[in-house]
Amino acid sequence: MNDSYVYIIIALLPLTALMLTIQANPYNALVIRGILGAIAALVYAVLGAADVALTEALVGTMLAITLYVVAVRSSLVMRVGVLKDSLIEADNQQPFSQLVADLKRVASQYHLRLELIPYPDPQSLEQALIEKEVHATCIEYLQPTEQTPTVPESQPQPYRTVTRIRRLYDILQTELSSPMTSLAYITAVDSGEKH
Repeated sequence: MNDSYVYIIIALLPLTALMLTIQANPYNALVIRGILGAIAALVYAVLGAADVALTEALVGTMLAITLYVVAVRSSLVMRVGVLKDSLIEADNQQPFSQLVADLKRVASQYHLRLELIPYPDPQSLEQALIEKEVHATCIEYLQPTEQTPTVPESQPQPYRTVTRIRRLYDILQTELSSPMTSLAYITAVDSGEKH
């Protein structure tokens, strides 16, 4: 009896595992993980271990993939706190709409989903950042300070985007092309130190 097909199927295991480790997109990795589990179940079935093959197919593949999908879907979110008025007037405020479009573009490049969380006032927005409810905040400058340039009243006021996550700050600093926002990183949210 020629069992060379078994060796071919078994050779697919390390190949699929290698493909899994080099995936940048987590959703592609989930699909390849499913293929890896299906190949393992096939190998077990061909070798006569039907019970192990069924367990691998049900638990190792289907259940694991379902749990991974839930975990990936809930963890790959960039939550940005905004003022409720900004969302209501987003259609009338071209700069804010442009900023949101830029944030969505940057988020999608890194396989993130952008979630805008509305807050009623700047104090609750700042508190949400401190309490880690959001990853970043985006607020319109109310008054110019020495760090913020004054903008003529004929032009829309710029926005200030603040994040508490260093990696997100680095990404936004290199990828965000909107001239209507300045970017800030808070190093220690609890003490209010800013960098």
